[in-house]
Amino acid sequence: MSTLKSILHETRVFPPNEKFVKQANLSGIQAYHNLYAEAERDLPAFWDKLARENIIWHKPFTRVLDESHHPFFRWFDDGELNVSFNCLDRHLATQPDKIAIIFEADDGKVTTATYRDLHKRVCQFANGLKSLGISKGDRVIIYMPMSIEAVVAMQACARIGATHSVVFGGFSAKSLHERITDAGAVAVITADEQHRGGKINHLKSAVDEALAMGGTGSVKSVVVYKRGQGNLALQVPRDVWWHELIKDQSDSCEPEWVNAEHPLFTLYTSGSTGKPKGVQHSSAGYLLGAIMSMQWVFDYKPTDVFWCTADVGWVTGHSYVTYGPLAVGATQVVFEGVPTFPDAGRFWKLIQDHKVTTFYTAPTAIRSLIKFGADLPGKYDLSSLRLLGSVGEPINPEAWMWYYTVVGKSRCPVVDTWWQTETGSHMIAPTPGAISLKPGSCTLPLPGIMAAIVDEAGHDVPDGKGGFLVIKRPFPSQARTLWGDPERFKKTYFPDELGGKYYLAGDSANRDLDGYFWIMGRIDDVLNVSGHRLGTMEIESALVASPLVAEAAVVGKPDEIKGEAIVAFVVLKGARPQGEDAHATVIELRNWVSGEIGPIARPDEIRFGDNLPKTRSGKIMRRLLRTLARGEEITQDVSTLENPAILEQLKQPVA
Repeated sequence: MSTLKSILHETRVFPPNEKFVKQANLSGIQAYHNLYAEAERDLPAFWDKLARENIIWHKPFTRVLDESHHPFFRWFDDGELNVSFNCLDRHLATQPDKIAIIFEADDGKVTTATYRDLHKRVCQFANGLKSLGISKGDRVIIYMPMSIEAVVAMQACARIGATHSVVFGGFSAKSLHERITDAGAVAVITADEQHRGGKINHLKSAVDEALAMGGTGSVKSVVVYKRGQGNLALQVPRDVWWHELIKDQSDSCEPEWVNAEHPLFTLYTSGSTGKPKGVQHSSAGYLLGAIMSMQWVFDYKPTDVFWCTADVGWVTGHSYVTYGPLAVGATQVVFEGVPTFPDAGRFWKLIQDHKVTTFYTAPTAIRSLIKFGADLPGKYDLSSLRLLGSVGEPINPEAWMWYYTVVGKSRCPVVDTWWQTETGSHMIAPTPGAISLKPGSCTLPLPGIMAAIVDEAGHDVPDGKGGFLVIKRPFPSQARTLWGDPERFKKTYFPDELGGKYYLAGDSANRDLDGYFWIMGRIDDVLNVSGHRLGTMEIESALVASPLVAEAAVVGKPDEIKGEAIVAFVVLKGARPQGEDAHATVIELRNWVSGEIGPIARPDEIRFGDNLPKTRSGKIMRRLLRTLARGEEITQDVSTLENPAILEQLKQPVA
C-alpha cells in the first residue's frame, strides 16, 4: 500500500469569496487553524465545551471521554438527555410556528409542518407506540417511504428511548428479514406503498413476506401508514393502521431521559462476508456530530432552506434529514421522488419553488443530470442557492466543476464531504468560509478529527503518497460497536495489523503537499496493474473528464500478464454506440485516459451501457460490475437495483 500511486493531478484552486467569508460561522483560515489547534491541545476539553453549548442536558455530564475499554469509547457517559427533546421541544419557546419540513410528494403535492405541528405528531405517535407496549431499549424497524411520517417515526422512537433501525424502502423482503432477525425487533413501522418516479412499490407486502420467513417471533406489532389507497388486508391483532393508532392519543408525551451512551439507532451496512453489519450509534455523541457539522460545514443560518436529497434509509438521511437540521432549528425540504421524474428538471424546479439555499446531493445524481445538458439548470431560477454539497462517494473534478459553474454559477462553495455510516457525521470537509476548494478533494479534517494516512504497519506516509485513511483519536459521533458483534467491530475498524490503535476507514487516500485529502477509492477497489497500485476513482475521473462521457465505473479483472486488467463501464452523453462506432469510441477513450494520466491507466476493456447498475438510492453496485467483468454468473441479490435489465447490456465487451 505504501506504493499506492496517485495519478490524478488537479491544480485548480478556488478561495472562498469575501462576501461568504464575512458571514461564515467559521470565518477565515486562521479561525479554522485556531479551532483545530485547540482540539489538538486538549481533545476532551474541546468536545466538553461544544457538548455543553449545543446540547440540552437533563442531567449534565461530569466525564467527557472514557478510553479505558478501547476501542469501545464512551463519551459524556454519566450525562442524560433525550434526542427528540433536543430536536423539537427546544424550539417550541422560540420558533413554534417556523416551518420545520416542506414535503414534496412524487406527484408534486406540497405539505408543510411547523415545529409545533411536528412536536404534536411525534408525541401522538410516541404515545401510540407506548400503547403497543414498546418501551426504552426495544428495537423498532422502520421501512418507510420518504415522508414527514418517516421522520415522525424516527423521532418518536428516540422520544421513548426505543432504538430504531431504518431499512431503505428499496430493499428486498430477504434483506428486511435479515435486519429484523439480527436486531430482535419488537415492531415494524411501514406503509402500504411507496411512490417513486411514477412507480408504486408495495412495502407492506414485503414486510409480510419477510415476517413469513421465520425467526421473526420477536415482532409483536406492525404499524402501517396509509400512503396509497390502503387496499390491503391487515393481520389483526398484529397489524394496525397508523391513523387508527394515533386517533385518541394525547399530543403531549414526556420524553424518556436516557444515558448519553444509550443506542439511538442501529443502521445496517453491507459486509464483505455478506452478513449485514448493524452499526450502533449513541445518543449524545452522535447528536453533537450532526449539530457541529450543520454549523461548520453547511454554515447553517436561521434563514436557510436546507435540502439533503438522501433517503432516511441511509446514514445521510439520519444525520442531515431527521436529526441535524431539526436540532439546529432549520427549515428543510423532504422529497419523495427521484431527480428525473417527471423530467430531468425536477431537482432544479424544487430548488426554484422552495427557494432552497443549501443543496446536498450525491455525485451519482450530479453525473446523471450532466447527461441532460448544461442548459437545463439554466432554465430555472437557482439564485436562492448559497451553498452546494456532495456526499456518498468521491466527486470527480469535472463533475465538481459542472456543479460549481453550472448549478452554483461560480458563487456557491461546494462542500465535498467525506464520512461514513460508521462515523455518523462529517470527518473531512471544507468549512466553506475558511478553506480554499480544490475540485475532487474533500480538503481538510474538521476540528477535533485527527485524520492521517498510514501504511500497512500503521506508520504515517509522506505527503503525496497513498495509503490507508485512518482517524487517530476518538470522536463523539463514531459508532460504538456492531450490534451483537463486538469482536467483528474490533477486527473490522481497529485491526491488529495496524496495532489496533486507529480507526480504519476502509478507504485509500493521499494527502497533497498542502495537506488536502484526496480519496482514491475503497481499499478493495485498488488495482494492481503491472506492479503499479492504482485507485479506481482516479481512472473514473479521467474518463468522466472526456466530453463524450457522462458516467463511468472502473473495476479490475485477473490478467495473466499484468496481474489485473482495467475494465471500464461507460455511459456516454449521446446514444450508446454500435459496431464500428463503438470500436472508434473505445480507441478514442483509451487514448484520452492515456493522455490524461498515462498509458498505465489505459482501460484494457470498455463496455457501454445506457446506465450503470444502481440501487434505488443511486449507488453504483461495483460488486456486480466486478462479477460481469470476470464473466462470472451473477448470484448476488439484484432486487435492490433500480434497473436490473442493464446487467444484460453490460455483459459483453465491445467485440
